[in-house]
Amino acid sequence: MTDFDTLDYFTDPSLVPDPYPYLDHLRERCPVTSLPHHGVVAVTGIDEAQAVLRDPTTFSSCAAVSGPFPGFRTTAPVGDDIGAFIDQHRHELPMADYLVTQDPPQHTAERGLLMRLMTPKRMKENEEFMGRLATRQIDGFVGRGRFELLHDFARPFTLLVIADLLGVPEDDHREFAMQLGASHPEPSVGGARDRAVSPDPLRFLLDQFSAYVVDRRRRPRNDVLTELATATYPDGSTPEVIAVARTAAFLFAAGQDTTARLLGSALRIIGERPELQDQLRDDPARIPDFIEEVLRVESVVKSMFRIARTASTVSGVDIPMGTMVLIAPGAANRDPRRFDRPGEFDLDRPNARDHISFGRGIHSCPGGALARIEARVSLEHLLARLDEITISEAEHGPADDRHYSYLPTYILRGLESLHLEFTPTGP
Repeated sequence: MTDFDTLDYFTDPSLVPDPYPYLDHLRERCPVTSLPHHGVVAVTGIDEAQAVLRDPTTFSSCAAVSGPFPGFRTTAPVGDDIGAFIDQHRHELPMADYLVTQDPPQHTAERGLLMRLMTPKRMKENEEFMGRLATRQIDGFVGRGRFELLHDFARPFTLLVIADLLGVPEDDHREFAMQLGASHPEPSVGGARDRAVSPDPLRFLLDQFSAYVVDRRRRPRNDVLTELATATYPDGSTPEVIAVARTAAFLFAAGQDTTARLLGSALRIIGERPELQDQLRDDPARIPDFIEEVLRVESVVKSMFRIARTASTVSGVDIPMGTMVLIAPGAANRDPRRFDRPGEFDLDRPNARDHISFGRGIHSCPGGALARIEARVSLEHLLARLDEITISEAEHGPADDRHYSYLPTYILRGLESLHLEFTPTGP
């Protein structure tokens, strides 16, 4: 029997396939509890998690994407508040210049810039593109009666949706797909340039969007990239080129992979539940409810991190200044104090949207609305074109002995592949 009290959450491979018994154990012990390794306090209750996420004054997001590794190179001073230390040394942490790790007031300005790029008008235009793209992606494999979801649909679909949202020219779509690992770009786009694949996809994105911004500021056009280049901070000031490029790159990189993993969880559940997919086909209006319950029961983000600027108390538990705090959405979303039968998938769950898979507070995912639309449009088209969707037994084993491979990381949870079989329903 596994000894959960000594297990290392960050390195133990046994937690990759199914972390939920361990997370349940932590929450039952205490919704705020110290882990035995790396000086981390885990928050596994939903009320406690929201309290931390909604308090950026006490809890800094500087280590949001990395947690205790590698940590600061400089030892934090002793005192009542390490806010000044964090501000001085945040460059030592991964992705220090990106929105996800920023604190106010810088975060306020950068998020304001991002939201100016995601207007209702642009989202509506983007949704129309999604429908056309979903049709073309399905056309590529519908005749085979089988497909691998991530490779054949989810990765190229999510990548090109964000490319369209940000106005990336169609002539560059194929190169974006190649550089970012989506192996099946939309078949109608132009050919790729003769360029080697970048070892750093974020560097590729920064370079590309920097070039777009510079070009559109010099020669404005009636296109989305000009809107991107001329967007201003909420106070009216003009951001530096690199700031706009980082905002676009963050949305591109973060949104693509997480939404693809969400689709993986959704189609795995559909493949295992034939009665559920029939229900969704008969009543597509239930697809949004289905997506919320998928987000609750299988949060793509496994770990969010904060550092306590000052000594604080959460749910009666003292958290010393400088403590690394782990928020586990997969645990909070299954908190029995909020959700009845939390480990069961229930399409009729009335409070499924109480989940924190997109976070809470000032760092709630700015692409959450986009991800929901992508998932809904994808499922509408897949369910309309593919009948009797089942899990491939040749790839994943029989129903009573499934084998799935999940990302070996403590940051994200998602399938590495999902092989499905189906009966085509027609054009």
